[in-house]
Amino acid sequence: TPCNTQYPLWHARVRARLICWSRVSLICLLDRYVFHYEFAIDPRKGSPAAAAAVGAATELQKHVAFFDSNHDGIISFSETYEGFRALGFGVVTSRFSATVINGALGTKTRPENATASRFSIYIENIHKGVHGSDTGAFDSEGRFVNEKFDEIFTKHAKTVPDGLTAAELDEMLRANREPKDYKGWVGASTEWETTFKLGKDKDGFLRKDTVRTVYDGSFFSKVASKKKGPSANQA
Repeated sequence: TPCNTQYPLWHARVRARLICWSRVSLICLLDRYVFHYEFAIDPRKGSPAAAAAVGAATELQKHVAFFDSNHDGIISFSETYEGFRALGFGVVTSRFSATVINGALGTKTRPENATASRFSIYIENIHKGVHGSDTGAFDSEGRFVNEKFDEIFTKHAKTVPDGLTAAELDEMLRANREPKDYKGWVGASTEWETTFKLGKDKDGFLRKDTVRTVYDGSFFSKVASKKKGPSANQA
């Protein structure tokens, strides 16, 4: 009947509007209560312990160091936001990303004696935020595992040996999924899709050399340098 044929379209439109409304509402709440919130000062910031931790950083700690703009060993919500803006993402995407990332990792990396906001990520404990359904190129202590890194390309790069297409990246993500690890699925997909968007070359390949710089963190500084200018205003 006409009702039956139109219902799916009506349902899809309503669902799309509800999702859009919920996202806008979330951003408004974050803007009021999180983004403009002055984070508590943590006595550990700038301490000798934090400085020493930078010198003996693991590969995973180096991977996230770009977002620690004041080099105090703690990544605040605002630093994550500004980091995404520097990479060329718009206001909404950057605030949403900061909310998800700092919301997920803030609690996991928080030391017992911490006094800063729960939205702050402590780099010294970033290994506690390693999620499943990923490549395994970072181990449970945040160290780089070269064999697992090489497997990304030996197993999944079918078109060229040193690069991944979008389809090959999707295949890799599906192959790495652990049963019912939904958070891991989302985390891995978000990370790799963002990396592909920022790092693919003119031929549409995400090259092995580029991915290596993502793991050691130098990739983000290079992208930020290139993104300075009008392109930083994209949504």
